[in-house]
Amino acid sequence: MTRIMLERVREAIEQGLIGSRLWFYANYHCNLACAYCLTESAPDVAQRALEPDLMVELAEEGRAIGFTSIGVTGGEPFLVPQMPELLLRLSSVLPVVVLSNGTLFTGKRLERMRPLGERDVRVQISLDRSEAVANDEMRGPENFRKVLEAIPKLVALGIGVRIASTLVWVDEDDMAKLCGLHRSLGVPDEEHVVRGVVRRGRALTEGLGEPAGIAELGPELTISADGAFWSPFGPTVVGGLVDTDLLVTRAISPLSMPAETLAGLVTGSGYSGPIDDRFT
Repeated sequence: MTRIMLERVREAIEQGLIGSRLWFYANYHCNLACAYCLTESAPDVAQRALEPDLMVELAEEGRAIGFTSIGVTGGEPFLVPQMPELLLRLSSVLPVVVLSNGTLFTGKRLERMRPLGERDVRVQISLDRSEAVANDEMRGPENFRKVLEAIPKLVALGIGVRIASTLVWVDEDDMAKLCGLHRSLGVPDEEHVVRGVVRRGRALTEGLGEPAGIAELGPELTISADGAFWSPFGPTVVGGLVDTDLLVTRAISPLSMPAETLAGLVTGSGYSGPIDDRFT
């Protein structure tokens, strides 16, 4: 990347034209099969995993370019065997938020999370409803119980926890109960994210949510095994095939290549930000 190109990317990040968080799809497989999953994740799908060493290398490049934090998503990232140790490595580069369904934090894996309590790492856990039946209808049996067991354990380790609620529609009464619930678990209101269902991936097949493309989604450089994408809502899967409508480049390394391409798309097109904030 030339000096001019580097400055172009850095300025786009500083001006908020590109999100300051660099996203990684660590994997695509999951122990759940949620009704609105963007990636059709399930236990038996292709893993499409990124190599941990490559993620650290790209994170270091991202810091040099101007990104200020890292997001790790999937699939269920904690199905990657070395994920706790990988998060420790990534957090030595930049602050990290990792998205999880919250059902795997038991035994040895939980103990391996302990060092993260001293790092700038937050675990964002999905919790959609205040009661088990409604929550598990979309996410799977026993999800609600396992999440409520996991959150206090992570909090006790000093690990920051965020709650993410993904909703087709908002029931105000249930939302009030849900907020009371997460407060009781040690998660404050500022760490509760509520967003709409994006009609991509399995949600498209199920007819759930609202359509979302470039006009609705803010640009956040997202790296997966299939390429670099416009947004973490970009590398979605339908019928086992990865959508390419939000593909930026197939190449992901060096990071300068997709970063410069994304900056060019944003600054060269007169892009002025998403028209809908429900998905950001």
